[in-house]
Amino acid sequence: MNFASIRIITDDIDRLVEFYEQVTGVTAERPAPVFAEFVMPTCTLAIGHSKTAQLFGADAVVAGSNRTVIMEFRVDDVEAEYARLKPAVEDWVQEPTTMPWGNRSMLFRDPDGNLVNLFQPVTEDAMKRFAGR
Repeated sequence: MNFASIRIITDDIDRLVEFYEQVTGVTAERPAPVFAEFVMPTCTLAIGHSKTAQLFGADAVVAGSNRTVIMEFRVDDVEAEYARLKPAVEDWVQEPTTMPWGNRSMLFRDPDGNLVNLFQPVTEDAMKRFAGR
């Protein structure tokens, strides 16, 4: 089994696509006006308009209601990403901090309130854990 993607459902797809293009540096593929994908080497982030949620069942998905998932992106330099994104991000949860498990991490919310973590392994143990991933 291969993990294929994570999908965010939103009422404002253009706003979220623009935000994640800025965060990831990847241009979204837009096979339909109500759907976008950020295809990256290790994962795909998909964004669908709330109109697409009807395809999954009446109340299966509610846009902007997630408070339990953290989308995590490994980066080369957390400090550089923080400086680059500071003007673009409105809701900072945590400025760059070294976590007990050895990652340098910063957290913020996207325009729909989803939590995003950009992290960099900085301790020897953390770097070993992520070697080859």
